[in-house]
Amino acid sequence: MIMKKFINDPKDLTKELLEGFAIAHSDIVTVKSEKIVCRTQPKPPGKVALVTLGGAGHEPALSGFVGPGALDFSVVGDIFAAPGPPKVLEALRMAQRDAGILFIVLNHAGDVLSADMAADMADKEGIKYKKILTHEDIAPGADAPAEDKRGLVGCCPLYKIAGAAAEAGKSLDEVYAIANRFNDNMATLAVAMRTATHPASGQSIFELTDDEMEIGMGQHGEAGTGPSKILTADQTAEMMCSRLVAAVKAKAGDRLLLVINGAGATTLMEMYIILRGCKKYLDAQGIHIAATHCGEWLTVQEMAGFQMFVAKMDDELLECYNAPCRTPAMTVQ
Repeated sequence: MIMKKFINDPKDLTKELLEGFAIAHSDIVTVKSEKIVCRTQPKPPGKVALVTLGGAGHEPALSGFVGPGALDFSVVGDIFAAPGPPKVLEALRMAQRDAGILFIVLNHAGDVLSADMAADMADKEGIKYKKILTHEDIAPGADAPAEDKRGLVGCCPLYKIAGAAAEAGKSLDEVYAIANRFNDNMATLAVAMRTATHPASGQSIFELTDDEMEIGMGQHGEAGTGPSKILTADQTAEMMCSRLVAAVKAKAGDRLLLVINGAGATTLMEMYIILRGCKKYLDAQGIHIAATHCGEWLTVQEMAGFQMFVAKMDDELLECYNAPCRTPAMTVQ
């Protein structure tokens, strides 16, 4: 695939996209030390701070969730690459406070390595934090070990829920408990139809033929369950939704958060049809959709496909999800 993108020098991609991001949302976010995105108006120091990290190229995630009611700091790596431990430690120092830090990490090898090294250094400096690892991808199997399950779009609603708890003035232990309960009750499954190109190299990140799709594809082209012929929207929705419902052990009467997250090149038309198919399946099971989002939160450049996410919700989790927030990617009034 020939890459067609409006860019300048590929080595300046991350720096320039963050400069543009800060210009577009200057009332909410600012960029410090080149690759640390933080709130324009800092949270009061008596409240728990939220810090995350991850590579660029997935916009609006992850930095699109920085703002009141969500993240305080997002440490940005180069395209599809984790930031280095010194930059992560720098953000932890910026966030340091008596109330503590919830440090949210997606389960990808580079992110985990960088986060663990930064955490070791933070321990030596006496920085107060608790770390949570998102690992909700069920492509390896719902019962696969946590270390084998990737962190996908589930980080985004987790930022929102943990952010609301922190904004309400809850302690670090309380914020961690709420975030961990949500983390333990969520699942994601992705499907891809067409590859993306890496904007720094112009290389395709995986290959599928024109009549194929692959369920379980990772957000960087990692292998899923293997290619299959393209199914209809209703067939795809039922196949994926049934696996997710089983993974979170949802039953009749349960309430779910349902997210259809576009990968970058899938139209809203298609996502709405998939969402309709999910509701049809869930209605038949007696499972209630308590909250939903349909759109792009975590993308992979121009990859065609989507991630389907579900989480079992209780009253407290729903209250946190529906609490006010103001970020570039999500606003709740």
